Amino acid sequence: MKLSVVSTMYRSAQYLEAFISRCTAAAMSVTDHYEIVLVNDGSPDDSLHVALSMQERNPNIRIVDLSRNFGHHAAIVAGLESSTGDLVFLMDCDLEEQPEWLPRFHDELQRHHLDVVYGVQERRVSTTSANFLGEVFWKSINFMSSVRIPHNPMTCRLMTRDYVNALLTVEDRVLYLAGVFSWAGFKQKGVPLVKSPRPKGHGSTYSVGKRLLQVTESFSSFSIAPLFMVFMTGVVTWAASIIYAFYIIAIKLIWPDSVVGGFASLMLSIWFFSGLIILSIGIVGLYLAKVFQEVKRRPLFIVKKTYEGARNVT
Repeated sequence: MKLSVVSTMYRSAQYLEAFISRCTAAAMSVTDHYEIVLVNDGSPDDSLHVALSMQERNPNIRIVDLSRNFGHHAAIVAGLESSTGDLVFLMDCDLEEQPEWLPRFHDELQRHHLDVVYGVQERRVSTTSANFLGEVFWKSINFMSSVRIPHNPMTCRLMTRDYVNALLTVEDRVLYLAGVFSWAGFKQKGVPLVKSPRPKGHGSTYSVGKRLLQVTESFSSFSIAPLFMVFMTGVVTWAASIIYAFYIIAIKLIWPDSVVGGFASLMLSIWFFSGLIILSIGIVGLYLAKVFQEVKRRPLFIVKKTYEGARNVT
């Protein structure tokens, strides 16, 4: 059995030495036949140089250097494509997730004849506001999606080659991996775990903008509920306008001298319906933009070089 450990690098130089050392020990506790695949996702620090220097000491390291930053999920796919193991252990290299979980995952996989064992956050270690927003997001995406996505999944997971090959058949250009991991099916099991908190001064590389973009892509990839909500809002608004029209007619017939409405109610109606129209157009535009990105069929990533041991493979 060959094991592939796959991780991505972005501002990761400070973690790499400890990560590779701990991954090597964890991998060797499972098998002597292993590789560590590191994907450089256009990291602006010296992650690539650190990885290359460690490769000189450890020939089991393969480094995939992307031509620029394509994003975390695209880099993960690049690593999965480059991996050759019968089992693939995927995790982030910032050591919030522990390489020492590998033997436990392997035992679970073998004992229950599973295809995937993945980590689930037993409790979140972020700020109170981030934890609250995370809870809202996961409840919302599962409420609106036809695919059941596990609550608070980690990147960390051990997968069989059959499952990885199935993942690689997905050709989405707007990629939301947490949804794809569930959509692919197979026999999966979550293991409750707790991440290690980041050291002070080492925040997440995900900015607020990137998080909002990920939320948008997750909903547009795995739910048509927003489009359905636009349709239902239109139906309800149309029905309400008909009812209100009959109400005005009835008022004028019963009390001909009564004054219906006024400037304030008129302006309120204009603002309300104008905002509703703009929101509806925006939601439809969001899905149209996704279609635009998908039909162009651009590659998800571009590999600049692959470094195998002491030689370079273009």
